[in-house]
Amino acid sequence: MAKETDVRTGRVAASRAEDVAARLEMEILRAGYPAGTRLGLRTELIGRFEVSPGVMNEALRLLRDRELITVKPGPNGGVFTADQPPGVRLGALDLWFQGLTVPPLDIFESRTLLEEMFNNLALQNSSPHDHIAMERALQRMNNSAEDPRGFFEANVEFHRAIARSTGVTVLTSIYDSLVTVLTGALVRAAWTSGHEATIDHNLRVHGQILEAIRARDRKRLETATRLHRVDMISLAQPEKSPTVHVDMGPSDGAGGAQVG
Repeated sequence: MAKETDVRTGRVAASRAEDVAARLEMEILRAGYPAGTRLGLRTELIGRFEVSPGVMNEALRLLRDRELITVKPGPNGGVFTADQPPGVRLGALDLWFQGLTVPPLDIFESRTLLEEMFNNLALQNSSPHDHIAMERALQRMNNSAEDPRGFFEANVEFHRAIARSTGVTVLTSIYDSLVTVLTGALVRAAWTSGHEATIDHNLRVHGQILEAIRARDRKRLETATRLHRVDMISLAQPEKSPTVHVDMGPSDGAGGAQVG
């Protein structure tokens, strides 16, 4: 009986440590603390979260393992934030995520693959009503040029409108699931320095995608899609940008899927 009690106590302590770690991780990522920001002494955090020293030690170990904090001893020591690189870099947009069970970049690469396929299908299947939904999402992107999170969410709505216009319900449901996971796990979005020109170009490219779909012009869509791929690549850290794409192939659309 004593052994069973010890096991239950250990599970409760681990669960509480996970909860404290998750709350601190959310605070760090959402606030965008620069590296070296002091979160407090260990004793102060124990009082703040009303947990035992053992629970706090385990929570801090979890955060160190996630490379979110450093712990420094001495009179000027305490718990400090570490540098938190973004999970994904989309051109001039940096994104941080929490709670995903797979790397966010993997999800973005799947999303990109589906989006380029949906673009081609929308040439054939979209209606004027669908084009209005795309226009509304594009307008929201324009209106969110100063709000990185709002811009990302409007971008999702633009591509979701294209997906829904295809009438391919199973793949659209998969796409909806992917972007719902991404938006739900997004805890912070920020523009990189000098983002204005990149965002302006990105808005024009999305407008070109819409006009190509409306005109059912495959050549124009191929050009806009290539520009869109370039826009997604971060010049500062391209390995953090999605690289999966569809090889559009010849103008009859008989291209195959390729992982770049």
